[in-house]
Amino acid sequence: MARCTVLALALLGLCATGCGSGASAASDGGTLQVVAAESFWGSLAAQLGGSRVHVISIIASPDADPHDYEPRAADARALAVARMVIINGIGYDEWASRLIAANGVDGRVVLDVGDLVGIPAGGNPHQWYSADTVRRVIDRIVAGYKRLEPGDARYFDRRRAAVESRNLARYTRLIREIRARYGGTPVGASESIFAPLAESLGLHLVTPAAFLRAVSEGTDPTAADKLTADRQITQKQIKVWVFNRQNTTPDVKRLTSAAREAGIPVATVTETLTPAGASFEDWQVRQLEELERSLAAATGG
Repeated sequence: MARCTVLALALLGLCATGCGSGASAASDGGTLQVVAAESFWGSLAAQLGGSRVHVISIIASPDADPHDYEPRAADARALAVARMVIINGIGYDEWASRLIAANGVDGRVVLDVGDLVGIPAGGNPHQWYSADTVRRVIDRIVAGYKRLEPGDARYFDRRRAAVESRNLARYTRLIREIRARYGGTPVGASESIFAPLAESLGLHLVTPAAFLRAVSEGTDPTAADKLTADRQITQKQIKVWVFNRQNTTPDVKRLTSAAREAGIPVATVTETLTPAGASFEDWQVRQLEELERSLAAATGG
């Protein structure tokens, strides 16, 4: 079904709820209703909100592609009653931006991550892999909750303290330790999803930026960039190769096989939260631990 047709059906479903432009967002029994376009932001929003917040993540399946997602009527209905909406922005989930624009809701807080960090469409959208962006999103989520429910401000402050000191402790510690021990290590990657994490970890990502972007966007890298990526592996100019196991194009498969044949440790990441139902920190910690093991094997320490 064409994207525009699905969007139209979603909006028809929205109108059936009795909500339209300028409608007021509703609460459900005093619980703050929040919708996140993607589950990696939704997981954080749910933990920060605790029992005072109900979060729906529209894209929660590891098999869904956020780039090409086609909204359903149920998604539009969820947005119609949400008092807060979290979208990634940066051209990543334009379907969500269209649904929001089509149905104005008085007093609704919209957190656009791209706007928050100042990255426009065309920039790297994979900002949930940036530790700095994650901290800034946490700040803004809590600020949004306190704005919408000022009477619960102290509760949300306590939730934030618990999430940062307990839930995210291992995630934060791994980022700090990997940066301290392996900062500057040359690594290669299959696509731009890894670039924000490499920067957070202080790793030297040497794969051509145009190659990373092309694979992420589903286009064919240039012959020159393919040759450079090949040479970096065959000449062991990189210590670790990282690939997105949800996007194994022929080029990625070839380079991954070449890395293994060359004895270069291989680590994986995924674009969406895996497995379904995992928390943001469990997902990230598993990947960081795998990467740390690969760096240790590559450097002998």
